[in-house]
Amino acid sequence: MEDNQILNHIKNLTENEEKLWGKENLSDAEVNKLHQIKLELDQCWDLLRQRRALRDAGENPDKAQARDIDTIENDQR
Repeated sequence: MEDNQILNHIKNLTENEEKLWGKENLSDAEVNKLHQIKLELDQCWDLLRQRRALRDAGENPDKAQARDIDTIENDQR
């Protein structure tokens, strides 16, 4: 996935997140959807950071791979 594709996906996820946050009362399904969006955003940002780091190091950014959410959350602590 190219950087622009990742950024477009982030934009779409953020728009969906904003729509949900703009609602008065969220259903359980909507709360779960917000949680899933947050996790997917974390994964997208992580992938984008990996691609940029590889590019900055003179490596091929296509070597970057989406990591599972547990790995990402452990790295953020």
